[in-house]
Amino acid sequence: MNKCVFLDRDGVLNEEIGRYVWQVCDFEIRPGIIDLLKFFKSKGYLLIVITNQGGIARGMYTHEDVKKCHDHFQKECGNLIDAFYYSPYQNSFSASLGAKPGTLLFERAIAKYNIDPTASWMIGDKDRDILPATKLGIKTIRLITKDEEQEPRIADFTLQALKEVKEVILN
Repeated sequence: MNKCVFLDRDGVLNEEIGRYVWQVCDFEIRPGIIDLLKFFKSKGYLLIVITNQGGIARGMYTHEDVKKCHDHFQKECGNLIDAFYYSPYQNSFSASLGAKPGTLLFERAIAKYNIDPTASWMIGDKDRDILPATKLGIKTIRLITKDEEQEPRIADFTLQALKEVKEVILN
């Protein structure tokens, strides 16, 4: 079985800007994330992005807009991502088991790539990213900003810096 690092998109791969990111010009890659992804690859991890893209259901942007952002990231990182899974639904508009905190997109990736959840990790910046991974036995890291409260969360680890992620996963 394979091991995997699942990643949320906005707030993990690219900067969270407080609104939907659907244009390449707004897709600001987080400093240090590409080096971190290269490190995971060198350790034999699959890299799979699981992201909600509810702006599609809201009619704000299209599947093609999401693909352009993902293609841009792949070009910038040297095609390190093995797969992008996204939910175009937004629960207040069109409920779906695929939208996080649902587990469907994780389950599809696990089945397709023969992933061992217990040898895998999820990195997200919201509890809704962490909850489905926790339900499936995937270890979790929640990235927070300095402004956020550091109260106990549902994640196994709560970190402020991407550089800390490598140490947690290695240990």
